[in-house]
Amino acid sequence: MMRKSHVVAGVTAAIGVILGSGLASAADLAPQTYYTKAPAVVAAAYDWSGFYIGANGGWGQERTCETLTNSALNVPVAPRGEGCSTGSGAVLGGQYGYRWQTGAFVFGAEAQGDWSNLKGANVSQVNPLVTNQTKIEGLGLFTGQVGYAWNNALFYAKGGAAVVADKYNGLGTATGIGVDHTSETRLGGVAGAGIEYGFARNWSVALEYDHLFMGNNNKTFASTGLGAGNLVPAGGIRRAMDIGQDADMVTARINYRFGAPIVPRY
Repeated sequence: MMRKSHVVAGVTAAIGVILGSGLASAADLAPQTYYTKAPAVVAAAYDWSGFYIGANGGWGQERTCETLTNSALNVPVAPRGEGCSTGSGAVLGGQYGYRWQTGAFVFGAEAQGDWSNLKGANVSQVNPLVTNQTKIEGLGLFTGQVGYAWNNALFYAKGGAAVVADKYNGLGTATGIGVDHTSETRLGGVAGAGIEYGFARNWSVALEYDHLFMGNNNKTFASTGLGAGNLVPAGGIRRAMDIGQDADMVTARINYRFGAPIVPRY
């Protein structure tokens, strides 16, 4: 029969062999280095901040209504409606501005100037022998903007001051000969909205609608001295009218933005 001392000695020897083998295996392992992975760039955020310059072109329509207040030789009369006219035509010009983006919100200011050819006419309801002709020859907009951006897509609203160059003519209905005329630079307001899309780092295109509120002005008309039945000498006041006006514009725009940083998102 095996003695207890021999059993204990065998167990002790076995444990020593196992421990020695484990220590040797651990010593043979190379040290491991752990690395932290950098965050992946998900997408590039389109930044609308910066100065920009661009061009625009499209279509416009003006509506003018006249009320006679003074007759020939500047004699006051009871106000009588002469009627309204609507004229449409092309607009073409440019714009310059600055935008600042914070988060998804975009704020800006812009100046715009356009040549226009918005011309309408109506036969006078007071004197059918005369046709009233109105033409907006140019306009300027000075506006503030606020918008919301979805990366490179921007929806914005705008509002501010508008100025238009108006020309008014009284023409012989049968002959087309000018019998009187006047002109003015009219100040009013504008409100509009647009959607703009950035298709490259510095370039964007937009579609915009604007409504111009040009109010009412009283204007005196100087006689040309021409036309059948025109008894007022050239340069004399032939009549005066209160003229109300508004206009609408739809334009396509292209802008180049200076700088145009693109900010990576993580």
